[in-house]
Amino acid sequence: MFRHAATTMTILNARITGPIRYMAEDGKSHNIPLGPCLVEQLDARLIDIIWGTNGQRSAVLPVEDFKTAAEQGNLLLLD
Repeated sequence: MFRHAATTMTILNARITGPIRYMAEDGKSHNIPLGPCLVEQLDARLIDIIWGTNGQRSAVLPVEDFKTAAEQGNLLLLD
């Protein structure tokens, strides 16, 4: 899915098109808002999804949740 070398970070443009749940700092479960986002693979197990006008919000998801969201059409990679 991503190529992740030790010195290279891959950030892809994407769009949230359906519900993707994440756990917020307050311990509550929320949906990532629909619309444009950036996707960055942090390591072999975690994906960071970044959104907001200035990229001020983000959620870290397990790769499995990311794959499920993509398979269900709730997240579309644009790059």
